[in-house]
Amino acid sequence: MHDDTFTYSANISVMFTEHPLLDRPRAAAAAGFDDIEMWWPFEQPVVENAQLRELAAAISQAGVALRGLNFYAGDMPGGERGVASIPDRAAELRANTAALLELAEATGCRSFNLLYGQRDARFSQAEQDSAALASLQRAATAVASIGGTVLLEPLAKGHNGDYPLTDPEQVVDLLRGPLAHLPNVKLLFDLFHLGSNGFDIVGGVPGLIQWIGHVQVADSPGRGEPGTGTLPIVASLDSLANAGYEGLIACEYRPTVRTEDSLTWIDGHAA
Repeated sequence: MHDDTFTYSANISVMFTEHPLLDRPRAAAAAGFDDIEMWWPFEQPVVENAQLRELAAAISQAGVALRGLNFYAGDMPGGERGVASIPDRAAELRANTAALLELAEATGCRSFNLLYGQRDARFSQAEQDSAALASLQRAATAVASIGGTVLLEPLAKGHNGDYPLTDPEQVVDLLRGPLAHLPNVKLLFDLFHLGSNGFDIVGGVPGLIQWIGHVQVADSPGRGEPGTGTLPIVASLDSLANAGYEGLIACEYRPTVRTEDSLTWIDGHAA
């Protein structure tokens, strides 16, 4: 789906949920999307190859491109937000990386969101940060083999437990510092998360543009489609365009109406 400036993708983990997962790519295509993204769609980090093939086939048959995929992030419905920083869960992430690469090879996906993980009282902060950096190193090296990019995302306070990355400058500090040798790790600029935290999603764009690898959009409060909250989303998109952002804008919102009926804001922005 396009406006005069950007191409939009649909995150089918939160959109088109009126349909079973394997039917959502076709529903997105029928609504006008050529591109989709999703969170890791399985409960476990590794699944049978047949399940990966089935999902890849559903995407291919729908005629859409999978442009973004999350690494396994633990029990997301149960409140977990990543396992990268948790020392005794590194094996889960390693195993998931192989499965993720298989799905990426089958679909052409090259953008991968790796959630940092919440603080775990069983380990020191230093132990957790060290584990996260090692996880990021392994993930970035693995996806580099297919020309892929790892995305690192700040999340909204109050919605995601004790998740330590809540400001884009925290991610930039990592990209400038211990991750500087990994050019394929970028900032995920999510308007909902950053706007909910009080970050200036309009004026703050120019200073971050060189680090931004992907943009996601939802309104706040509520995480519904743009126009259901109070964030200056159109102004933020204009700021991104003026700063030179040329990537996708991913719709990662929870529609307050039928998904197809929530898309009028895109046409409105084009006008």
